[in-house]
Order: sequence, then C-alpha cells, then structure tokens
Amino acid sequence: MNDLDFESWVCPLPLRDYPKIVLGHGGGGKLSNELVENLFVPAFSNETLDKLSDSASLDVAELLKDGGRLSYSTDSFVVQPLFFRGGNIGNLAVNGTVNDVAMAGAKPVYLSCGFIIEEGFEVESLGKIVNTMGEQARLAEVQIVTGDTKVVDKGKGDGLFINTSGIGVIPKDVNLAPNLAQPGDVVIVSGEIGLHGIAIMSEREGLEFDAPVESDCANLNFLIEEMLEVTKEIRVIRDPTRGGIASALNEIAKSSNVGIVLEDSKIPVPQTVRSACELLGLDPFYVANEGKLLAIVPREKSEEMLETMQKNEFGKESAIIGEVVEQNSGMVVAKTGIGGTRVVDMQLGEQLPRIC
Repeated sequence: MNDLDFESWVCPLPLRDYPKIVLGHGGGGKLSNELVENLFVPAFSNETLDKLSDSASLDVAELLKDGGRLSYSTDSFVVQPLFFRGGNIGNLAVNGTVNDVAMAGAKPVYLSCGFIIEEGFEVESLGKIVNTMGEQARLAEVQIVTGDTKVVDKGKGDGLFINTSGIGVIPKDVNLAPNLAQPGDVVIVSGEIGLHGIAIMSEREGLEFDAPVESDCANLNFLIEEMLEVTKEIRVIRDPTRGGIASALNEIAKSSNVGIVLEDSKIPVPQTVRSACELLGLDPFYVANEGKLLAIVPREKSEEMLETMQKNEFGKESAIIGEVVEQNSGMVVAKTGIGGTRVVDMQLGEQLPRIC
C-alpha cells in the first residue's frame, strides 16, 4: 500500500492546503473533484471507476452467461473507534460486504462505497482508511466501481460513516439459505470466536489484557469457494457478526424449524476473550466476529469439509461444534461441561453497540 503523497497534488486548490475536511469537500466543486481524483481514484483505480461516470456500467449478461444468479447486499459501518487493533473502518466496509455476498455462495465481483464525513475530519486519516479499502478490495479480488461522498456539519457525523454495497454471482448449482438446515446436519465454525467485539471494546474503554486482542476482520470468499468444492450441498453459511454465533444460529433454527444442540467444550473461545468476557459480564456466544463463518453441512461431508477448511489461512481453527436435531424446534441449546444444558436464546438488543 503506497503512502499518500500530498506534495504531488497540484490541483487549483491543493488538498495539502486543507489538512481537515471542510464542507466544500462535499459540495461538488473543485474541492470535491480534488478529493475524488487525488484520493479515491488512485486508491480504488480500475477500468470502470476511472471513467468517473455518474454510475458504473456493468456487463451483467457476461456475469450470468453460465446460468448463475446475482447476489446483492448492502451494509453501513459506524464503528467507534475508527482505528482499532487489527484494522479500521475501511477493513470492515470492504470485508463485511464481501462476506455478506459470499455467504450466499456467490463470487463477489463489484462494490460501491458511500462516505459520510464530518467536517473537521483529518484528511490524513481519511487517506489511510481509503487506502486500506483499496488494498482489501484487491486482496478479495473485487473492484470498487462507483461511490459518493457527502460532508456534514461538525458535530453531526461522529467522524466517518461508510456504506458499501456488493454484487456477486451465485453459480447455478449452488443454493444456500437459512431455511435448509435438516436434522442430522453438523454445525461447523471456522475459528475462534469473539475477537472483533472484544478488540473494539478494549480500544473503546482503554482496557489492557495480558495479550492484546486483535480484530479477526478478513475476507472469507476464497474459503467459501474451497468449501463449495467439497460439496454444493452445504445447507447454510452465515457470518456471525452482530449478535455473535448465538444470534446467527437462532435465526437458522427458527427459519428451518429445527433445533440446534451445541457442545460448549468444543466451541473455540480464546482465553483472552474468555477472560475479557468474565471481566465485562459478557457471553462470548453473543460477541461479534468479522472474520468467521458458521456452516451447516450434511454429516457425511462434515469431516472432509473440516479438513478442507483447516487448510485455509482463515479456517485453521475450524471445529465441529454441534448438530441439527428434530427436538426443540426453533431453539438453540448448549451442553455444558457438567452434563447440563442451557438455552442459548436470541438477545433483545446488542451487548456491544457500534462494533461494525
């Protein structure tokens, strides 16, 4: 990732003369053009974006020539703080939407991005975030093809909000949905849970732990491609972001009208997360993740699936953590280490707001 070179910017109103965002940067004039041409376009550059049209012209027929379907998702990011261990709001904006598209079994292709910037926000910080987004898009092999920037009065924007939308292509023989889980299926998680939520909370509250907790934010589209090579009969793939694995599994159980039984001892919770949750009175099952997935797969494919996932950089810690059952329809329960069970219900609200 290249550093921003302010000295090379020679627009009529040089951006280096404006170290902080002013209302004019969102006004559609020379300042807006300078911001787009010297910050956003170099970071995101591709053939479609570089035309600087009002909208991106995409060849959908070419995308769907093999009989696939479009996957389309949108998300907004309001995380505080904007920079945290393991990333910043730019990582979340790209990887969050790439993952949402990929959870449908799609290959992500295009992204749009919209920025709502508060007057007074430092241009250097904006540049770091934008460069991160460009870097993450390239890693995920997607193109940011269109976008928008608005500036709001100081005190009315909390620094920076970002919206991203994504388009991907679902192969014609792939059909994933939360209502397809069946009794006998197995639940797999792709790694240790709770890292992102605790990373954000520790930064926000100034908490120090024996080992720093870093966000797990990552793009999972290539991991999902490898999983689909094992079998196209995967029932559901979900990313347990807000509400953690508890909320995601409850949604699947209710949608499929089945029960889900988890094994407490098999769920990978790092000790730093466990300790932080004990200190803060949180349950790691409900803490957000930004680089993990849950998969419901047929039992006969579960071991092969697990082996494949563990070979991937973002699936090394994958584990089978439970099964789908006929009993307790619409509910998720966990078997405890002392032989009892507890209900893992859907939360009324969020344990940790503003984590993405």
